[in-house]
Amino acid sequence: MLSDKIKLTAKDILEKDFKTAVRGYKPEDVDKFLDLIIKDYETFHQVIEDLQHENMRLKKQADEPYRRQPTQPTTGTTNFDILKRLSNLEKHVFGSKLND
Repeated sequence: MLSDKIKLTAKDILEKDFKTAVRGYKPEDVDKFLDLIIKDYETFHQVIEDLQHENMRLKKQADEPYRRQPTQPTTGTTNFDILKRLSNLEKHVFGSKLND
C-alpha cells in the first residue's frame, strides 16, 4: 500500500527540530515554510485516500455485471432464432456463393 512507502507524516514534519548554527536560518521562516508543507501533505494524504476509496468503488462497480449475469437469455431468444438470423446473415453476405 502507498502509506507503507511514505516516510513522513504531517506530524513528523510539525515536530521536526533543526539545530541552529552561527549563520543559520530564521526559525520563523522555517516554521512558515514547514506549515505550508504540512498543509500540502495533509491535502495529498486526503486526495490519496479519496482516490483509493473511489478506485475500490469503481472496481466493485466494474465487477457487478459479471456477478449478476443471467444463465439464460432474458430477451426470449432461442437457439433456433439465433441460427435463423445467422443463416440470413450468411445469405446476405455471401449471396449466391453459398450454393456453389
